[in-house]
Amino acid sequence: MDFEFGAEGEAFRAEARAWLREHLVGDFAQAKGRGGPGSEHEGGDVRRAWERELGGGGWIGIGWETGPGTFTGKGEYGNRTATLTQQVIWAEEFARAEAPARYGHIGENLLAPTLLAYGSDEQKQEFLPGIARGEQFWCQGYSEPGAGSDLAGIRTAAVRDGDTYRVSGQKIWTSLAHDADWCFVLARTEAGSKRHQGISFLLVPMDQPGRIEVRPIQQLTGTSEFNEVFFDGAVASAAHVVGGEGNGWQVAMGLLAFERGVSTLVQQIGFAEELGRVLKEAAASGAADRDPVLRDRLVRQWAELRTMRWNALRTLGGTSDQGAPSVAKLLWGGWHQRLGELAMQVRGTLATIGPYDWSEQRPYELDALQRLFLFTRADTIYGGSDEIQRGIIAERVLGLPKEPKGPQRAQGAQGSQGGDR
Repeated sequence: MDFEFGAEGEAFRAEARAWLREHLVGDFAQAKGRGGPGSEHEGGDVRRAWERELGGGGWIGIGWETGPGTFTGKGEYGNRTATLTQQVIWAEEFARAEAPARYGHIGENLLAPTLLAYGSDEQKQEFLPGIARGEQFWCQGYSEPGAGSDLAGIRTAAVRDGDTYRVSGQKIWTSLAHDADWCFVLARTEAGSKRHQGISFLLVPMDQPGRIEVRPIQQLTGTSEFNEVFFDGAVASAAHVVGGEGNGWQVAMGLLAFERGVSTLVQQIGFAEELGRVLKEAAASGAADRDPVLRDRLVRQWAELRTMRWNALRTLGGTSDQGAPSVAKLLWGGWHQRLGELAMQVRGTLATIGPYDWSEQRPYELDALQRLFLFTRADTIYGGSDEIQRGIIAERVLGLPKEPKGPQRAQGAQGSQGGDR
């Protein structure tokens, strides 16, 4: 395959790079690289302002509609239009510029494509412009205690009450729920329904004191990107059921299909930056010179990252392999976890300590590589565990017999988030 982007693509790259260079200044420049895994608490106000800056430039939602091969046209919702190639280029340049981590990616990359595919015209007009302007933030209410990878086991219920629904239940691992304006929630709207039946996809406003409670979950890194969310009679409009009542499973599976794709390539740019830091650490400490086995692992890590990029580009090129998203998740989850382990190995015993402020006698904070190691312990679980991804490949691609399922073994959604990102 040809993995080059051509003259038109490179012209778009130059334009995107120039816009980022012009706008990533001042407070935005000070927030470069902030807000990623393990530092989700950093720069909240600036990152929200950065969303509005992106929205003002039309850079949110460039993949919602396919334009005529140029990024200069405006889409229906205030977003620029772009081809798939241009979407990839923009994502790469955004990551290379080390722009602040996004607050609006759940609305832009998950909800918006779902509304375009399944939503009513009224729902599109109500929600998509606010997302495109960088003014409306979303979280994903899928996983529940006992219903994570087995998403079909959800118990949250929504009872019809005139023109509204009353939502009651609990969601868990809900990323950014503490800052979200809205949550798209899977709930049972048919009493007594089982598994995939009787589920609806509801859009629920989060500003409902006394009816919605958000409790942070502290991670190994000491930060709290994830949350528990409790619904106690929360109100959702009947006009905000996406895809029709009882069709939530179909809508949910459609959303999960949007979860991979261009975002995988964005992720790999960040991975390359992290790998570069680990390589510098290995060179500075002399570990790569002393240990040929470690040196071999570092080279293998670089080669595997290149392979993941080519595989992601091949998949975007139109392959119909329904197992491709599962393969991609298996590749990057294990790769990133091994990188975290390498980050600690190149430091040796020094990996267990960090800087200490003796003047204030303040315990040291984790540095970037220590956060990398701790955060990546979850990479093979969230976004659909390795076990679930292998089951999908075995059953749906290879045609192998289904594995017997007990109460805790039922296999549901492909990517139900073990952090609902």
